Amino acid sequence: MSVTNTAVIPQVNSPAPAGPCGDDDCGIRDVLDRLGDRWTVLVLVELAKGTRRFRELERAIPGISQRMLTVTTKRLCRDGLVERTLYPTVPPRTDYRLTAMGRSLADMVSALADWSRGHKDAVAAARARWDQQHP
Repeated sequence: MSVTNTAVIPQVNSPAPAGPCGDDDCGIRDVLDRLGDRWTVLVLVELAKGTRRFRELERAIPGISQRMLTVTTKRLCRDGLVERTLYPTVPPRTDYRLTAMGRSLADMVSALADWSRGHKDAVAAARARWDQQHP
């Protein structure tokens, strides 16, 4: 195609569509990546109850392996949502607690959990209706 073709110019010069935050990078993808993994929300909800030792977290979250708990807590610490304190005792003691930023996120996650609890039956009924209508 020729550079003088006017049909090409508007496509090239048109602005990219704005994302969920408008034109800026608000960080929503990072947050959704973190919350979208299988264990983060459960760890946040448990730590919202107070400081926990590693084994307490492991026992409180059914199905989580030691490796996944380690990976999840490291990611949450890296993001500044959880603080890890290691005590030089025998055996070593490690405590985890939410930071102020982690508490503010946990409050929102708890609201989402409350919504889920309150709408669980309605969602199940809607799914059943859909499945019946769309075999």
